[in-house]
Amino acid sequence: MAEAIGPDPDRWAQAIAALPWTQPPDPLWTPGPRHGTWFDSGRINAATACVGVHARGTPDAVAVWWEGEPGDRRALTYAALDEEVGALARALRGLGVESGDVVALHLGWLPETVVAIFACARIGATHAVIPTPLPPEALADRLTTLAPRVLFTQDGAWRHGTVLPLKARADEALSGVGGIEHTVVVRRTGIDVAWFEGDRWYHDLLVGARPGRSREDTGAVPPVDLPARHPFQLVSLAHRHGRPVTVTLGTGPTLVGALVAHRAGLADGAVLWCAGDVSWLGTQVHGIYGPLLAGESAVMYEGTLDEPTHARAWEIMRRYDVTTLLTTPSVLRMLRAWSFEVDRSDLATPVRRVVAFGEPMDPEVREWAGQGIDGRPVSVADGWGQVELGGIVRLDAPVRADAMPELGELIVDAEGRPVPAGVQGQLVLRRPWAGALVGWSGPPASAQSHWALGEDVYATGDLARLDEGGRLEFLGRTDEVVSVSGQLVSLCEVRAILLEHPFVVAADVFERRDQMGARVLAAAVVLDPRAAAMDPAVVAPDLGRCVRETLGGLARPRLWLLVDRFGDELRGDERRRALGGIPVVDAAEPRRVAWAQVLAAAAYAG
Repeated sequence: MAEAIGPDPDRWAQAIAALPWTQPPDPLWTPGPRHGTWFDSGRINAATACVGVHARGTPDAVAVWWEGEPGDRRALTYAALDEEVGALARALRGLGVESGDVVALHLGWLPETVVAIFACARIGATHAVIPTPLPPEALADRLTTLAPRVLFTQDGAWRHGTVLPLKARADEALSGVGGIEHTVVVRRTGIDVAWFEGDRWYHDLLVGARPGRSREDTGAVPPVDLPARHPFQLVSLAHRHGRPVTVTLGTGPTLVGALVAHRAGLADGAVLWCAGDVSWLGTQVHGIYGPLLAGESAVMYEGTLDEPTHARAWEIMRRYDVTTLLTTPSVLRMLRAWSFEVDRSDLATPVRRVVAFGEPMDPEVREWAGQGIDGRPVSVADGWGQVELGGIVRLDAPVRADAMPELGELIVDAEGRPVPAGVQGQLVLRRPWAGALVGWSGPPASAQSHWALGEDVYATGDLARLDEGGRLEFLGRTDEVVSVSGQLVSLCEVRAILLEHPFVVAADVFERRDQMGARVLAAAVVLDPRAAAMDPAVVAPDLGRCVRETLGGLARPRLWLLVDRFGDELRGDERRRALGGIPVVDAAEPRRVAWAQVLAAAAYAG
């Protein structure tokens, strides 16, 4: 059986010592069940650590370079960011927000999002970032689970040259949600929005919260001195067992995990751009917290990278002297395809490191990234982590391998026994990670699954094996949760939505590779006899709309297989593997498949 190993304090010491604790933790780690606890006696405030300390030490250094999709730009120095954070913290107090209250941020990649995160931290409120693409029904479910006191949103959000009506979606969601006292609206696009009791313009709140320009102004709200394990943010996971799951990340653990990953694992140079959605925890932790904790600069871009041309990503990297690019393999695949369309003279960038996260990086994508975004050799790393661990915790090529804390990785079988190289098993961690969650809300069985092999080892739920070169290869999940463009999607949820449709008799949802090598969702459905006679080009889009309107666009299957029946020759996991291996051309049109073809695919795979 796998045996636990305690953390290596020397590899954590530098990050811990660099933070402005009001009370340094002693001891750093306390042994106990479920990998023990970190920083029990420590006290710290995230707004001070990420913003305030640098506003005093290097006030004119740029903390955030921001660019909007239409081309507007802002640069926030640490001093300016600190002033904005202080003003919004005072405004939130004026709205009645207290330490321990939850504030939901239904915002895109805006400077106001960063300000709101640290304003909440300054007064001890707990924030939760909610994806902007969520449809109203899914947004209402998320708000019901989080139970925030205040909701931030924006009038509209730029996306691929069009405006998404976020305020209108939020209003629709709020019609069925109670307990939210105020909606704070950022004016981003200028579109007309409906106005209701409790709505507040963001800019009006800040104007009223600026009694003077002096940092010593008596109206300022000082940072609250918080226990290190005070809830910093809530992160919603894909549903488990049909119920929502929310992870609580603590202030001190999140900060230490972000700083050690940034300095020892991720960043080469002083400007990092995380080209990912702001609702992804990895984007928040490594695209904002890490760079700001280190006193460096973070680049934020609001929209899609092909707007107005495919050269936009290279323009951003040049404009802000980006030295480290952090993004998903899906984005790297798109950049690789676009690079052939961009003029060679426009490809030059200062990037010297590329890190991928969210899903495993394919060899061909890694090879392209290693040649550099502009044809120069750069260092490349594949990052792995989990929300429950607070972000990226492992890189196959960290910038400082001697400083990156070890995880004590081991691949084991179902009974927890180590398996030999080349054999698939579950990845478990024997060493505690400081940034791990401090709380969990959801089905108890889901939380207990991480400790199913014993209280001393953390079961990741990820399937992996060691290849011939001794490298760790990730193969999927033990549960029915997959990563789509860095976001977790529950296959059970998608299947349940399809089974509710009157056309569907049986359904299965699985993951497969598209022609570019990206992981995509696919669905196989058995239709009601009346629907089976209909045009498949009409049926499949209707099923897709149901999924999108309930769970959001990332959960919508990209490939549809219309199967004549599901036989009992295959179990669920066997059936899904066979369906994923059927040789069909990727296309928007649904494909008719006979059950005999599924059995043939299963026999071939066997």
